[in-house]
Amino acid sequence: MASATKTAERNIVIVGGGIIGSTTAYFLTRHPSFNPAKHTITILEAQSIASGASGKAGGLLALWAYPSSIVPLSYKLHAELAEEHDGATRWGYRTLHCGSLSANGKDYSAHTNINGSKQGVGAGAAEGNGEQWHKLPKTNLKGNTKNGIPNSLDWFDTDTIKSYSEMGTPSTTAQVHPYLFTTSMASLAVSSGAKVILGSVTAIDYSGPGAQSVKSVTYEDKETKEVCNIPATDIILAAGPWTSRVFPQAPIEAMRAHSVVIKADVSPYAVFSDISLPKGFTGSRGGGGGDGKGKRRRHGTSVAPEMYARPDWTVYACGEGDTLVTLPASSDLVTCDEDSCQDIIDYVSSISTPLREGEVLVKQACYLPSVAGGGGPLIGETGIRGLLMATGHTCWGIQNSCATGKLMSEFVFEGEAKSARIEGLDPRRFL
Repeated sequence: MASATKTAERNIVIVGGGIIGSTTAYFLTRHPSFNPAKHTITILEAQSIASGASGKAGGLLALWAYPSSIVPLSYKLHAELAEEHDGATRWGYRTLHCGSLSANGKDYSAHTNINGSKQGVGAGAAEGNGEQWHKLPKTNLKGNTKNGIPNSLDWFDTDTIKSYSEMGTPSTTAQVHPYLFTTSMASLAVSSGAKVILGSVTAIDYSGPGAQSVKSVTYEDKETKEVCNIPATDIILAAGPWTSRVFPQAPIEAMRAHSVVIKADVSPYAVFSDISLPKGFTGSRGGGGGDGKGKRRRHGTSVAPEMYARPDWTVYACGEGDTLVTLPASSDLVTCDEDSCQDIIDYVSSISTPLREGEVLVKQACYLPSVAGGGGPLIGETGIRGLLMATGHTCWGIQNSCATGKLMSEFVFEGEAKSARIEGLDPRRFL
């Protein structure tokens, strides 16, 4: 159990500079017991702040997310942080509508693609139906089907729409720009006394006679390659999908997810789609390409990309996940499959003229962490004194980051979670 002594000197090391590590550092510096004269807080990040999924996620916030034990707290904290730090300006916080759209896609392979030029055929073959988790489900909530699409949701081609169901309103749904939010949380933590070190963890020392207790973290400095050691009283594992690389006992798995960002000035909606593709759909790569050497790209009969309009006049769109490429050693080695990104572009283009005609600004990939066997995230003690875990947040990491950070600050300074009942998320149930 983490020590509840408020006056003792503490060296707190957070492994991972993603959204969970950054919000944890932030809330540690805001805890009433934090004393910069006695307490050090270090974010130890292998590459850079928000270099993984935290910088490439969709940023959707929702009261209808999961798990229910921390969602209301986190949603509330997001709103409070935005009010306190001008989140609307600083990290794109705003409320918005959310719905589920069913549509019949059109094949525009005979026309210019979304970038305004014909493309050849991409390599590889994508099967249409993956495992349920690979579809990146956010919720099973369907809402009440309405007679028609809302008038303000005007960026979809009306002749493709079959039905629309409301999932969330501005009172239950919001968003942030993940990279801006994560870097802002880290910056605010640093301005209040935390520090960031760039280096890869090579060992966590919790050996010793009697009960195991953390002693230090060893890492390789990113720039100098020097092996360094940080004495620690508290170590928080918040390395997302890399948590099991740092602490092999952690039951954390990784799934790759692709996404794109398209320039489009559209109304504020988050849309979960179910698109029926026409028979023989080829997308922008066609059935052989300009040189006739490419393989025909296979598509499923139904696809489900998600689209989130952002206040910076862009739309974030993501598709299904995959486990085709194992988790690399670090976030800078993540590979982005061009075909997977182009599929997302082709799918959303099949039902939306603004997205079909918009400029593609970003194509990217990241890895999402999940708990092996389901459940999670894992938040709390590990059974080793001073070693805490905060990981396995799946696709709701941004949404649940604030609650996680606040709860971790309570574990460190008060010895237990005070703001929410999270017995079901106890890492010791899975270790």
